[in-house]
Amino acid sequence: MFALVDRMGSLPVTRLFAAAIVSLAFLSIGFASDPAKAAGANKVVGPNACAECHKEEAEVWKGTHHFTTFRDMPRSKEARRIADRLKIKRIKSQSLCLGCHFTTNSTRKKKKPLAGVSCESCHSAGKDWLKSHSEFSGKTEQTESKAEAAERWRQSEASGMIRPAAIYKLAKNCFGCHVVPQEKLVNVGGHSAGSAFELVSWSQGEIRHNVWYTKGKSNAVASAKRRRILYVVGLAVELETSIRAVARATKRKPYAFEMARRADAVRKKLARAAKAAPKARELSQIAELGHSAGLKLDNSEALLEAADKIALQALALVGAHDGSGLAALDPLIPGSEKYKGKPAKPATAAGAG
Repeated sequence: MFALVDRMGSLPVTRLFAAAIVSLAFLSIGFASDPAKAAGANKVVGPNACAECHKEEAEVWKGTHHFTTFRDMPRSKEARRIADRLKIKRIKSQSLCLGCHFTTNSTRKKKKPLAGVSCESCHSAGKDWLKSHSEFSGKTEQTESKAEAAERWRQSEASGMIRPAAIYKLAKNCFGCHVVPQEKLVNVGGHSAGSAFELVSWSQGEIRHNVWYTKGKSNAVASAKRRRILYVVGLAVELETSIRAVARATKRKPYAFEMARRADAVRKKLARAAKAAPKARELSQIAELGHSAGLKLDNSEALLEAADKIALQALALVGAHDGSGLAALDPLIPGSEKYKGKPAKPATAAGAG
């Protein structure tokens, strides 16, 4: 038993969170050691199926690193060095790489990478929901009633589609890779332990594709209300994910230390957010839960319990707040100068210019 953040200062005294908690069995909030399995790779339809209707979004996607990783990552010298350390001969045929760097279709015989990080990487494998999502209740977009549209969306979500309003689930997919989910990749392969990922600055940068309702004429940033929720949910999911990573760590090596450092850094950010927005009591609960279990090896049970409770509070946060009453968070939220790149112009907007 030892503190993994001992190089950064002593850990706070462990506090117990005594509130009753409902079962997590009905929530898909577990830590996936292989994101491809969590995404349901055997139900992946590929980005071309989505692009049939979402042409403008697909054009924006083609201007992102998510798209180019399919070609560029296997050619990278650093990727090759990592693969060699892990004794991986073919990068596009090994699950340690496929889970995060590619959209992969899986059959009984083999896994086949279809693209880089694409639609289903975020919105979930589409086989079960693509039809209900796209067919306008058997009518046209113009003749489908509001009630029919609402039922269509309900069916899509029930079949596994992750829509933009499901901020917690979207954030889980982001952090599931940007906080590296494999100890071996870091300790043996020398892979970085994760990206300097922050949900607002990355989601509003090059991957932004808010073009559906304007038919590609514009691609506006998210509203101030949505950015506030993105920010705090991003912090909560980062804390949850990094705590789960510490819980899964088995060796006192770089992976465990880096994940503990990440958890320690984000809980400080959460403390500032909770102080700025006291009306969002869920933030205070999340900040407290971040200190409820020591960031150390051989403490898996307590850490996973804390992570599960953080997940519940994050879901409660999304359910209770739309961001309109959280303007006090604005000074903490990264501005446009911090956004990760700029989105490519969709074809319609480029033609209009």
